[in-house]
Amino acid sequence: MRQKSHEMKAIETFWVLGHKVTNYETTGDYDFSVGETPAHTQGPPPHMHNKLSETFLITEGEMEFMLNGDVKIAKPGDLIDLPPKTVHTFSNKTDKTCKWVNIHSPKGFRGFFEFVGISVDKQNAQKDSVSESVIKTVIEKAADFDMYLKL
Repeated sequence: MRQKSHEMKAIETFWVLGHKVTNYETTGDYDFSVGETPAHTQGPPPHMHNKLSETFLITEGEMEFMLNGDVKIAKPGDLIDLPPKTVHTFSNKTDKTCKWVNIHSPKGFRGFFEFVGISVDKQNAQKDSVSESVIKTVIEKAADFDMYLKL
């Protein structure tokens, strides 16, 4: 018997460290998010995941990725596939917004976005998402979500 498919529904949108992230509910063992990185926005601190694999698909604009010390410019249609233990970060150094799809497997990293993210409904959410208190929370709690900072 074939399993019935379900439409993925957006749960909530957050500003996370200057990036707009919309999480979707999935039935599989992965987290699925769609993101937007405004022009001239720095990414998260360099980090790695011990158990999670992470994938980015760039759908619009450009993103600069640092992967184990090497720099790659990703453009629309480019897929960045990160196995566990890959030290990485990303930033948008262009004058245009970059849009992307992000998948973490196995499921669980979505909780990081929900924990440190600021709801888009709140005034000044983007600015607040890079506040000193949020950065402190990221430093203190990232490892709880299999995110190990390499500062």
